[in-house]
Amino acid sequence: MSGTDETKDRKTRTEAEIRAERLARTLRDNLQRRKQQARARRAGAADETMGLPAAPSAAKKDESDG
Repeated sequence: MSGTDETKDRKTRTEAEIRAERLARTLRDNLQRRKQQARARRAGAADETMGLPAAPSAAKKDESDG
């Protein structure tokens, strides 16, 4: 029985290590993206981030009217 427990512990540690590596990679990518955004703002360049576009100003005015 102890052999099975050791195998299970190794697998759990391995999954935890994989999870930690994935988290570290995600954090590094996020930091690099934020640094790039900060450099772009200082340089006055357009922000080239990926994501949802900002709402048009007309839509904002419509919401504030009602």
